[in-house]
Amino acid sequence: MRIAIPRETHPGENRVPVTPEVAKKLVRLGAEVEFEAGMGAGSGFADQEYIDAGATVSNDREALFRNADLLLRLRKPQRDEVSLMKRGAIHISYLDPFNEHDLVRALQEQGVTAISMEMIPRTTRSQKMDALSSQANLAGYVTVLLAATHLPRILPMMMTPAGTLKPAKVFIIGAGVAGLQAIATAKRLGAKVTAFDTRPVVAEQVRSLGGTFLEIDLGETGETEGGYAKELTPEQIEKQRQAQKEVIANSDVVITTAQVFGRKPPVLVTRDMVEGMQPGSVIVDMAAETGGNVEGSVPNETVDVNGVTIIGQGNLPNQVCRDASQMYASNVFNLVDDVWDKEANSFKIDFDHDILPGCVITHDGQVTNETIKNILEGGN
Repeated sequence: MRIAIPRETHPGENRVPVTPEVAKKLVRLGAEVEFEAGMGAGSGFADQEYIDAGATVSNDREALFRNADLLLRLRKPQRDEVSLMKRGAIHISYLDPFNEHDLVRALQEQGVTAISMEMIPRTTRSQKMDALSSQANLAGYVTVLLAATHLPRILPMMMTPAGTLKPAKVFIIGAGVAGLQAIATAKRLGAKVTAFDTRPVVAEQVRSLGGTFLEIDLGETGETEGGYAKELTPEQIEKQRQAQKEVIANSDVVITTAQVFGRKPPVLVTRDMVEGMQPGSVIVDMAAETGGNVEGSVPNETVDVNGVTIIGQGNLPNQVCRDASQMYASNVFNLVDDVWDKEANSFKIDFDHDILPGCVITHDGQVTNETIKNILEGGN
């Protein structure tokens, strides 16, 4: 099987889908691995490292797509790239299938088997393939560093002959993978951390990291089978806002991590809350790219609202691209290795597999994922 790894072309993207270490593992599986020249440069991986791992380099991007049996990517493909792929080729990457309806249809019509890394089931066995969690972990870490960089004071308490500096107060909304890492990072830097999540079950995790869990009675909440927080009703969101208002006003840093997979995130920090914060305070909105948790945040920009800095930086794992590449590449390899047919030296599409049915979006000219299929049919 010929595995192709094209260079990522999304503006500013420095992460790569395969590291030299993973390329070596793919070669050991029996695959013929070919990569586009300069593919690893963004994360500091030289072409020679991939060549030393047993891969071959190509300067012909079109040929790379046309000849590939399996394409390993990070970002979703462009429409002109889909038309280059041969029927029966397998494409693995982020796809955003809930929103990229035209792309899904193009992959279907081309006869490409498209696997979405976002749709890996959140089960114990698939944790090593869960790219959303691995990248969110790093994103949570980066949010705290961004806040610390923009905050005009230090995070830890400091006792000096000139006086005692109190620790900064950090409030984190959402205690999923990203939120828990943000809590841990802020605590390591010495901040006083408070956190809230709509799932009461995570309160113990927050406390185990040294944070204080903000108790708000929202009534019936909970989480989905995939481990995500369930979407709140408008009444519950308003109740959450009001209960958090005083905490936000007294915080030096607010980090919002509330994202609803496949849908616009809820606005949890309104303009009046922002205006109630002290000048010099910092807000990091992790959901800015998809609609925002904070009123006034701007995707990929840092703005000032009455002296409060609101950071809407997207693609946060890209800030630590080498480690992000290592983790994503490991996720991808674990998926490939799990379904690899050693006798045929190929990636085997088996719908009796416990993981593939959830993440295979298109196969053999059909939309096979029932959730995405229903969405597409409903939009026709």
